Amino acid sequence: QVQLVESGGGSVEPGGSLRLSCAASEYTKYMGWFRQAPGREREGVAGIYSGGRDSYVESVEGRFTISRDNAKNTVYLQMNSLRPEDTAMYYCAADTSSTPPFRSSGLLLPSTYRYWGQGTQVTVSS
Repeated sequence: QVQLVESGGGSVEPGGSLRLSCAASEYTKYMGWFRQAPGREREGVAGIYSGGRDSYVESVEGRFTISRDNAKNTVYLQMNSLRPEDTAMYYCAADTSSTPPFRSSGLLLPSTYRYWGQGTQVTVSS
């Protein structure tokens, strides 16, 4: 059972930046960030393979960057130019399957992952 611990959430004004971190208890093949706002479905934000290939939802392209440090079993989400619509609970997800998604878009599907963190709140407001 992989344990995931997120950190780095908080409150920021529009246009500001935050960096989320997610530490895994062991090496994982692929990892992702999801978010869920009240009354809305969980949405894939970004995902990354162990080799570094990544994928983003269109609404964060050019503003968010996902990265990982395999030596630390940690994935990061650098969020710049934050908007009020980015406000949500952000969740880290990971999996160790030997058959990762064939297409990088699969990294943005909740069903791809077995392991989830508890979430960290991001609030963007003036």
